[in-house]
Amino acid sequence: MSRKNVVFGFLGNVLDQRGKGRKRWGRWRPTVDVCNHPELPVSRFELLYHTSDNELLAEIIRDIKIIAPDTQVNPVAVHIHDPWDFEEVYTCLLDLAKSYQFDYEEENYYLNITTGTHVMQICWFLLAESRFYPARLLQLSPTKGTARHETALTEPAEHQQLCSRGQINIIDLNLNRYDQILTRFQQYAGQATELLKSGIATKNKHYNQLITEVEQVASRSHAPILLCGPTGAGKSFLARQIYQLKLNKHQISGQFVEINCATLSGDNAMSTLFGHSKGAYTGASMARSGLLKQADNGLLFLDEIGELGLDEQAILLKAIEEKHFYPLGSDKLVSSQFQLIAGTNKDLKQAIACGAFREDLYARINLWSYQLPGLAERKEDIEPNIDFELARYAQEYSTMPRFNQQSRTRYVNFATSASALWTGNFRELTASITRMATLATQGNITLTQVEDEIQRLQQHWQQTTPADALIPAEIDEFDRYQLEKVIEVCRKSRTLSEAGRYLFAVSRAQKQRANDADRLKKYLAKFDLSWEQIKDSGHHII
Repeated sequence: MSRKNVVFGFLGNVLDQRGKGRKRWGRWRPTVDVCNHPELPVSRFELLYHTSDNELLAEIIRDIKIIAPDTQVNPVAVHIHDPWDFEEVYTCLLDLAKSYQFDYEEENYYLNITTGTHVMQICWFLLAESRFYPARLLQLSPTKGTARHETALTEPAEHQQLCSRGQINIIDLNLNRYDQILTRFQQYAGQATELLKSGIATKNKHYNQLITEVEQVASRSHAPILLCGPTGAGKSFLARQIYQLKLNKHQISGQFVEINCATLSGDNAMSTLFGHSKGAYTGASMARSGLLKQADNGLLFLDEIGELGLDEQAILLKAIEEKHFYPLGSDKLVSSQFQLIAGTNKDLKQAIACGAFREDLYARINLWSYQLPGLAERKEDIEPNIDFELARYAQEYSTMPRFNQQSRTRYVNFATSASALWTGNFRELTASITRMATLATQGNITLTQVEDEIQRLQQHWQQTTPADALIPAEIDEFDRYQLEKVIEVCRKSRTLSEAGRYLFAVSRAQKQRANDADRLKKYLAKFDLSWEQIKDSGHHII
């Protein structure tokens, strides 16, 4: 079944208003002519008009119904006071695009640039190129020497035959050919970059360059993107902003689906990602679609992808490349057109060397890889992020917390000093601002509250020892990667025995007497570490 053709265009109060009575059929009128080409049958015409042109609108609609009875004309009133005002026209058409329900699977879209002012035509170009309108451009022109019929016409077929038909041209959207329009477009090109930064006036040169490239990649590619960086550096936030950018450009229409792979294990991992059939495993009382299917035509963000099991990695690779997969316990293929963004705080190359991550999957997701710097590496961006967090708090709680000059200076000076470690990165800054805003009396963050918060942060940083600080410098990379995982498990476990049971889950089943705690204790002793030392160092980690 062929897709329907939908045209957007302005009612031309000059070109469309040519001739009255029967004479009008012998004159070329571009809006009527759009619907008079069998090679491009128009299913629906979104006809934009000013309310002062109601009489002309009614006449054009009647004539379109005569020559193209199957075309649905949808009048759209636009409130543009000055059709030569670039900002006013652009904003009006942009708002229309954002509210319009585009159906990519069933319809083709075209923008008629023949009618309207030059400013209107330029705006059509800009919005089509930036994909706010997922459309091609139509340009119509009259045929030279067209006859002007003044015969009384009575049958619809005669109207269609004798109505003046011009030439129709579908324009290739390559703005590099249009220097003037490209110059106009560059005035708005920065809007997408600002979206990725959520309007935060970041100053860090490296980060700004990174975001500029991410915007270009997100706008032009559907390939996977790998976001690397420490926990709290903003990987999840950036993934959401990329989704919003692609949604605004009508490149995707589905959901944003997010999962932290560190929370997945065993059958739960397979089921969560790929779905399962009823009875696939004990407890699977009904079928489940899975997150990959939920992300169909949308964006899937797999945070901490380095924690994903090897079996899940293999199926994920196939799903990325072929866009289909088998749910757990099912022999029926499921398809999903999702775009993948992966996040990790680990060195995946080390994981490959240790056999914990598939090299072929890494090669597939590493086409576009970006290392997000931690907050301590972007201290010039702390102050604009403080303002962003205050505004976000105000939006959520309907009250605007504010520093006075003295308290703000004190907090900014501390936050940007060498003694501010920001081990939790932006997540920790958010928590800090939220605490002060919540405790602020009548929204005023005082110097006393700032001093209390500084003391709280300093105590936290003194009591928190990074895992790297516990690992000896002179050990093989293989041992380092393994020891990092052991320390992580120990910090998450309540007892030494619980950590041992998790770490030796397979080999302990082969022993008559399993002494997991003793095995783990001896392993740690090889690196001059103890259970108590690890727990004390990680007790205050957020």
